[in-house]
Amino acid sequence: MSTREHLSIGEVLALLLDEFPDVTISKIRFLESQGLIDPERTASGYRQFTEAEVDRLRVILREQRAHYLPLRVIKDRLDDETSDISRELRLVSDGVIRSDAHPAARAAIPRGTRTTTTTPALEQDVPATIVSREQSKVAARHADQTESLPRDILLARCSIDASFLKELEQAGLVSGHDVGDTTFFEPHSVEIARVAGRFRDLGIDIRHLRAWKTSAERELSLFEQRILPLLRARNANGRTEALEMLDELLDLGGSLRGALLARETARLTEPR
Repeated sequence: MSTREHLSIGEVLALLLDEFPDVTISKIRFLESQGLIDPERTASGYRQFTEAEVDRLRVILREQRAHYLPLRVIKDRLDDETSDISRELRLVSDGVIRSDAHPAARAAIPRGTRTTTTTPALEQDVPATIVSREQSKVAARHADQTESLPRDILLARCSIDASFLKELEQAGLVSGHDVGDTTFFEPHSVEIARVAGRFRDLGIDIRHLRAWKTSAERELSLFEQRILPLLRARNANGRTEALEMLDELLDLGGSLRGALLARETARLTEPR
């Protein structure tokens, strides 16, 4: 399969939004982190999705939406060749069921005879790997700007040793993915590792840093509950409003943390 036959994560998002308006880049990455999908990686760490991966994503998201199944259960059923969900995915992959069939499955056009088009009225007759003009705009807005860094470069940039990076991985503060014999890390891992290294220099152990991770996850979970109704709105304005609200919530969260820390710091340092 040539490079152009692969889809970027932004293009995958664009293909999924019509059927799943609340899907996000973070959601796709989360499904990857849970082992439900396994996109290929370029030498520099960019995700590359095949049409089969897009088919698998659609099946996973439909199962979540229709049956509210936990991801672990969905993964087990996908791995079980006798399950209904596994058989559905095989039918999709074989072209018996359209991968983009919505709301109900329709007979597929054989993959080898499908034609491409950017005409909206004919978009239902093109393969999943062909992104329409409008979808391309969405893909451009959500392009994967998260080029990963190989382990040796991350170590050099953060001035930390391999054993310390291993401890950060074990604590869940950073995570890598293997491409061939090289482990790559997301760019945020650089700042996390740098800050963790400085904390270590000041006598604060990695195990204490888990509190920041837990706090960040809880804060984002709270914000997610607030913006999900907007993300589910089947229009572009809803998504725009949701993203703008998320930006403001993140700013407010940072301001509140700073103010609370300032207040407690004053109590700690003022004369008694």
